[in-house]
Amino acid sequence: MGTANARTVHLDHSTLRRRPRNGEAPGLYVSRSARAEPVDPERRLRELAATGTLASVAAAGGAQRAELTSAAYNLVWPIVFMRITRRFERQRGHALCAAGVENLADECLDRFHDDVEAVVDDLLAHADRPIRQLEAWVATRVGAATVNAHRRRRGERGALQRPRLPGWLADGLGRDRWLTTLAVDILVWVGVSGTAGSELWPLESWAQERAACTGDWQGSDPAAVRREIDQVLTVMRGRPDWYASFVERPLGAKQPPVMAMAVDPYGEPVAPLGLGEPDDRVDAELRRLAADAVRAIGDRIGRGEPAEDAVVEVVRTVFGGVFTGTLDQAPYGGADPLGGVTGALSDRQRLNAIVSAALTIVNEPEK
Repeated sequence: MGTANARTVHLDHSTLRRRPRNGEAPGLYVSRSARAEPVDPERRLRELAATGTLASVAAAGGAQRAELTSAAYNLVWPIVFMRITRRFERQRGHALCAAGVENLADECLDRFHDDVEAVVDDLLAHADRPIRQLEAWVATRVGAATVNAHRRRRGERGALQRPRLPGWLADGLGRDRWLTTLAVDILVWVGVSGTAGSELWPLESWAQERAACTGDWQGSDPAAVRREIDQVLTVMRGRPDWYASFVERPLGAKQPPVMAMAVDPYGEPVAPLGLGEPDDRVDAELRRLAADAVRAIGDRIGRGEPAEDAVVEVVRTVFGGVFTGTLDQAPYGGADPLGGVTGALSDRQRLNAIVSAALTIVNEPEK
């Protein structure tokens, strides 16, 4: 480093211009914190987990809890699907559901969301020590977290948290391998939120299980399983208090299935019967048609037509067609609910009775 022989110039501080801290442009001073970018919730989740304070911060609730929960969902759901959902969907035979979350059926998707929620709650409650590899830590806990949550939900419905076969029930079923298995299936089924469509029990699934258990593939059908369910329930009802607590109560907590719209053999929707007596709508339509027939007969007789010809033609026209409205609906099985009124027109004795009754009704207002 060299030296200079020139005279040292002393700075005069009074002549120096102070530069504004926020640049050359005039204006208010802007703090650095105001320019800071918003913190990424997932990054915040990882930082808190690394310092061991995630559980305490989440326990405080508020907006931070909501942000951390959202970030935890994004982190947790792929782990839950790969570790839990895919394996169980394959065991259930749901190959399409096991292919990806977007393919999950409604009931399978509900189970998946329940499992994700359970793991998120476990993460925010127990991450009270420094965690460097958050995904690995979550993966070690998904099994216990989902099982505990499943048992807790069963308990909330009043079902046995860990369904096991009591000795008295096994004795009552003769220690039969399939009947005791079916009894445990019943105790498990009453405690889950799923339904079996319009049925009370998943008969098709249990019929397959019965065939695998007994080897009786030909005789394992839903009808056989239904009879055996009744047999098991009869033994369970031998202890009324136990049955009411662990079977009836949780079974009653299930959401009732929604019946799909009924259709006829041609795929057309069938309107349900209205409230009231089943015959009311049909009788009302018959009275309306009878009133139309009386007016038509009266008009034609008034114009000078023979009474018998007028009655025969009007009755055949009004009651002899193929009805497509109320008259072909239950409880009537055919389009002529009067029992062949048009066929009576070919019988002279019955025809005379019809003509006489029609003339009596037509002339009644004149009396």
